[in-house]
Amino acid sequence: MSDFTENPFASSNSLDTNPFDDPKKPVQHDAHFEDISRRERDLERRERELNQRAEHIRTHGRNNWPPFYPLIYHAISEEIPEASRPLITRLYQLWLVLLGTLIINMVACIFLLIAGSSDGGKDLGGSIGYMFIIAPLSFLLWYRPIYNGYMKEQALYYYFYFFFGGFHLLFSVYMIIGIPSTGSAGLIQMIQMYAQGHWAAGILGTIATVGWTVQGLGNAFYYRQIWNHHSAAGHSMDKAKAELASHGAKAYFTRG
Repeated sequence: MSDFTENPFASSNSLDTNPFDDPKKPVQHDAHFEDISRRERDLERRERELNQRAEHIRTHGRNNWPPFYPLIYHAISEEIPEASRPLITRLYQLWLVLLGTLIINMVACIFLLIAGSSDGGKDLGGSIGYMFIIAPLSFLLWYRPIYNGYMKEQALYYYFYFFFGGFHLLFSVYMIIGIPSTGSAGLIQMIQMYAQGHWAAGILGTIATVGWTVQGLGNAFYYRQIWNHHSAAGHSMDKAKAELASHGAKAYFTRG
């Protein structure tokens, strides 16, 4: 009976709500607002980065390495051709291994001195000298030239690298051996420390020996690869001499 008395035009919706409103509209507004906020935050972050970069360039020019006191510009992803980036990246990592090994070697020589090694003073002095001489010279004399070599493909860079990189390989063998009084905590020194029961010095000597070996073998591996690349590119001593006469030697240690 109620079916006949019910108003067929009556709405089940409340008069306070608009039946034509999209129920999902507020959710869409929230999502749209969140997207706008995210974009604004991203733009603000980029603006801060650009301002920081501009301030860095104003203060140091384009130089960005080393980070604590920029002296040169170093950007593998920007300056090295894509096909050669993995090789240069590995060489840079090997240089970092060398830097770490020099530090550990110096600490190991301190422990050699503490352990009562007869040549401990000479070893410590030599290890400190290596730390402050080999670290910067290795970067300037073999890493930076090959970095520039792959960036510019000029012959003289490669010859700088082959000469000083070859010298570094010999130096690595010398340090692996660990002759007493030479500033190396390599094999001979390491074995002596273990034999005398000086475990701390022995362990540090082991780490130093592994470091010298890893960076030495790695550099030897890439030395051969670079030689093959140099030969395939047709670089010659005559080209290197012409570039030296044209640019001078100083340019080959810098980016310019």
